Amino acid sequence: MSHAPARPLRAVRSGPLRGAVSIPGDKSVSHRALMLSALAIGESRIEGLLESEDVMATAAAMRAFGAKVARGADGIWRVAGVGTGGLLEPEAAIDFGNAGTGARLTMGLAAAHDFATTFVGDASLSRRPMGRVLQPLREMGADVLARSGDRLPLTLRGAEAMAPIAYRVPVPSAQVKSAVLLAGVNIEGVTIVVEPVATRDHTERMLAGFGAEIEVAAGGTGETVIRLQGLPKLRPQHVVVPGDPSSAAFLIVAALLVKDSDLLVRNVLLNPGRTGLLTTLREMGADLAIENERSSGGEQVGDVRARGSDLRGVVVPAERAPSMIDEYPVLAVAAAFASGRTEMLGLGELRVKESDRLAAVARGLAANGVVCEEGPASLSVDGGGVPGGGTVPTHLDHRIAMSFLVMGLASDRPVEIDDIAMIATSFPNFLDLMRGIGAAFEEGPGATALSAAAETD
Repeated sequence: MSHAPARPLRAVRSGPLRGAVSIPGDKSVSHRALMLSALAIGESRIEGLLESEDVMATAAAMRAFGAKVARGADGIWRVAGVGTGGLLEPEAAIDFGNAGTGARLTMGLAAAHDFATTFVGDASLSRRPMGRVLQPLREMGADVLARSGDRLPLTLRGAEAMAPIAYRVPVPSAQVKSAVLLAGVNIEGVTIVVEPVATRDHTERMLAGFGAEIEVAAGGTGETVIRLQGLPKLRPQHVVVPGDPSSAAFLIVAALLVKDSDLLVRNVLLNPGRTGLLTTLREMGADLAIENERSSGGEQVGDVRARGSDLRGVVVPAERAPSMIDEYPVLAVAAAFASGRTEMLGLGELRVKESDRLAAVARGLAANGVVCEEGPASLSVDGGGVPGGGTVPTHLDHRIAMSFLVMGLASDRPVEIDDIAMIATSFPNFLDLMRGIGAAFEEGPGATALSAAAETD
């Protein structure tokens, strides 16, 4: 596979970030909307779908399984589904590019069908372990042929008679839970998932919205027990995808760090399983307000206003990690500017993301003069300001790229990342949107600034 040349970019200290912006649709909801629409009988409509490379890979996968998926001239996506248990065998390998969520959740769908599906991906995805998802699927009867360490490329074949299971998720992971539920919805019987620590619940909410018989209840010692009846007749839906809080995080943190900023981010998903970053930033002293809070499609949404703030270091408890796992890179950037030390605990999941995010963040901070300490599942950051001037390897990870571009907007010297190409996997218009609110970037060695934002102090 050929790759375009790397495109480095520098973020330059900027003046106030101001305006009101809308962000792309939530990636987690977008993936699931396509998948459940493909399992419904009839045509579903999806409004506000995130049109990123990751989500387009999932759309292509649903086509490969026999669903009709198309974007209308009105921007609404229409999906004609094939019914639960009715997916067709793909004619070729399915390429998920960099889409870990799409690949892992689709494994659940494929595992429940008596045919072979081959999964491939880019260099980053091919390094990521899939064993935690594949283990329960094997217990349900699926066969897996994979590289050592259960890595892509791999071929998964469902059995003629798959069996539902009761599965206790060993570590907090919405992807593992969702893969089991998506397999269970396609096979006869009751599938049970037990979560010792609750994770984002988009799959459960959307299954209920499409008409599945699903029950979520509290078990002993604070655990969550999910019971799903297999092979329901899912009804087509009109899904309105709210704005992605993980994408909003970059704009919110940037506005907090750049002096005198005042930014409104519209239509942000406020699912309780996704608001850990907002909680943490408030504890750090952030000037944040939720405006126009409302319910849409079974999810809470609202507009988030962020103003320039003086932050202070805090301890972020391990139990909060599932509600903000994708936001730790940009939280670490915020911590670098906060007074005192910020300690982030329970970060083991960051080791198996698009990159080893924990190591990548620690190295990026150190490259820009920030004192930090990386533990096996923790990160401590001594704040007080960022000298900047460093170059950060992104390791093909979109969240590393965007986090350190945010850092450069408030650092003493510019911060450079080695490539911007992978940002399109989740936030295709990130740079244009940031320039529109006043962020300054420079592209290539010696290039002039690409925006009319305030000059470097």
